Amino acid sequence: MLTLYFKEISSFLNSLIGYIVIVVFLLVSSLFLWVFPTEFNIPDFGYASLESLFLLAPFVFLFLIPAITMRMFSEEKKAGTIEILLTQPLTDLQIIMAKYLAGLSLVVISIVPTLVFFATVYVFGFPQGNMDMGGTWGSYIGLLFLGASFVAIGLFASSITDNQIVAFIAAIVLTAFSYLGFEIIYSLDLFGPVDLFIKSLGISSHYASMSRGVIDTRDLVYFISFVAFFIILTRIVLESRKW
Repeated sequence: MLTLYFKEISSFLNSLIGYIVIVVFLLVSSLFLWVFPTEFNIPDFGYASLESLFLLAPFVFLFLIPAITMRMFSEEKKAGTIEILLTQPLTDLQIIMAKYLAGLSLVVISIVPTLVFFATVYVFGFPQGNMDMGGTWGSYIGLLFLGASFVAIGLFASSITDNQIVAFIAAIVLTAFSYLGFEIIYSLDLFGPVDLFIKSLGISSHYASMSRGVIDTRDLVYFISFVAFFIILTRIVLESRKW
């Protein structure tokens, strides 16, 4: 499993896709947070806070994470190497987890450089260090779980097709619905007392909860269950070859 994990990481870093994802995420974040005069601009916001980063990052991840995951299984299927991979002395779950952890590792590598933003806001705050540390670290943890959820969705989307473009589009649609869809349904106020439950099914409400700096067990259970659900779906897709 570790061999496959390192192989996947190497394939990302030996091609442009890994570097493009990291650079685009950091470039877009930097421009919106520090240069463009938008609502996300930290100096214009007037407070020592990284709230703008954590509002912007999910929307950037909606496109970048599917770009990471779209090739994971679809490329193997198109090249005809999926059968060779599946005959290796690894279980389907080990293959899935190796690819999943490789994708998640790239997401983590993308997030780590944003600590420069944290250090900048911390140093130049008035007085120095005048930040909501609990909210900031809670938001980082929430962003990691959100990235983990998006990778799980993208991996599933890649497993259902041998076309990378189809996998990319399917992943975007699924991640967008998982993040925003339940919030939109909730806002329509169609189901009365059930609306709040519908809202709780979406990633956004749990991500926002963690961003307040309170790590609730219910949010952790939600994210772990969400990732496990799509991992199981991916496993079912792989096992369907035996039917």
